Amino acid sequence: MKGKSFISSVLAGTILTASLLSGCGQQSQVDENINAAAASNFKGDDSDVDLSEHVTLTMYLYGSEAQAAPQVMEEFNKKLTADMNTSLEIKYIDWGDISTKYPLLWASGEYFDLAYCSQESPVTFNTLATQGSLYDLTEILDKYAPKLKEKEVEAGNMDGISIDGSVYGIASLSPGFNTYGFVYNKANCDEWGIDYVTDLKSMEDYCDASVAHGMYPLNADSELSVQLYRMFVAETGKWVDAPGIPINQMYLVADYDDYQNIIHPAFTEEFEEYVKLMDEWEKKGYWPSDIMSSTTGGKDQYKNGQTTAYIAHMPDWTGSYGNIHANLENQDIDAWHPAEDNNKVMISNPSQDLTVINANSKYPERCIMLIEKIMTDESYYDLFQYGIEGVQFEKKDGYLERPESYNEETDGFGLAAWAYGNREFQLKQHSEHPTRYALSDKWRQNHISNPYDGFGFDSGNVTAELSAVANVNAELGNQLMLGKTDNVDEALERYREQLKAAGIETIIDEVKNQLASYIAAK
Repeated sequence: MKGKSFISSVLAGTILTASLLSGCGQQSQVDENINAAAASNFKGDDSDVDLSEHVTLTMYLYGSEAQAAPQVMEEFNKKLTADMNTSLEIKYIDWGDISTKYPLLWASGEYFDLAYCSQESPVTFNTLATQGSLYDLTEILDKYAPKLKEKEVEAGNMDGISIDGSVYGIASLSPGFNTYGFVYNKANCDEWGIDYVTDLKSMEDYCDASVAHGMYPLNADSELSVQLYRMFVAETGKWVDAPGIPINQMYLVADYDDYQNIIHPAFTEEFEEYVKLMDEWEKKGYWPSDIMSSTTGGKDQYKNGQTTAYIAHMPDWTGSYGNIHANLENQDIDAWHPAEDNNKVMISNPSQDLTVINANSKYPERCIMLIEKIMTDESYYDLFQYGIEGVQFEKKDGYLERPESYNEETDGFGLAAWAYGNREFQLKQHSEHPTRYALSDKWRQNHISNPYDGFGFDSGNVTAELSAVANVNAELGNQLMLGKTDNVDEALERYREQLKAAGIETIIDEVKNQLASYIAAK
């Protein structure tokens, strides 16, 4: 959508000056006098794009600047300048600031060209698109990035990156499986004389044995409540995540075969049984009594030797294997993924990891050309994802290796560039658990697609209700899921009453109505 972005009433109250974001990081800039070859290498129709003037595009990513980022980006920009007379400056939103600075980025009026976006961002992809903050890519994707368009179509991404028939984002070409599991150490099972974890009963056996040996099995922070909720949904019949309520709290669900019939699990017998089970687990000592005030997550607790298991999605626990487990003794890590038992391992929604172009960008054509370069040209992909070959990495038998001269303190490089993934170019890493690729290959042969791909929920009509429900979930909802109530039956009844008073039925009706309209218009 061209023109100035519309600032929603939700964000307007948080508008601050753009200077708040100015400290997010700087990149070294290449000499703008490097002779450009304009766009001689492009396959798209770029005849009406004026590349005579050197332009610097600004991109926002999560994270912070790595030690060698200036050197890597200097090489990247030499190449980009030679190809299309353009440079790229990356600015960063630090991990701890995402919840506050990401909304400010869109509300402040600061000028930038590209940004990371997701259905899970503090301001979601759907919200940004429907409020007019994103550039409509439909025409320029066809005209200036035809190879990229072809790849997005082949990947089945088009529905997930489109809203009301228009394309507003570019999705990763390396879709994954954000399937949550109970991550545990099989070496403990061998030592304790118990079976490996393959279902809820054996998970409880593992946790009981852990407690008996003086260790918490699920020592974490209060986010454990949502992780347990995810396990509950995955374990229950054909339930799948439904839109409407952010998935960082107790969200809505639906039966996969009846996905228009959206419900909140709180009003089901299954939920009642589960929170009673959580109450039992708390009394057994599966997690510390002060978990509600803890600030250390499960993975870090495991790394610190303070827990024998944690809950995480597959790319997370397999990808962080080297960081969490490599320096610990006697590790034979595996995970039980309950969704697999119910044949509902779901491939990631294309809107999970996206690159979007700001509606106010002066150079949307160059932006889409840049995205195409990074995602379809292996030389650009390698620079952006891994750094300079021979300095940051080497390729050996499909694996990323470190050169002998590599020094982490001076050569360390990495970007939170999930949205620019391309499975065709991706290098395996020895720090990853081997199960990562075995499971991915297995699940690609047997998975379900998200029934809500392409549907963008506009929360504008239920903003107040969503805020009220979030407050209920943050208090009584979390307490129920972590066994922190004096009387489960009484607390559950209050939780249901508070959800109704907060407007849960209004939210569900709004989601259903919008979904029905979307389906009718397809």
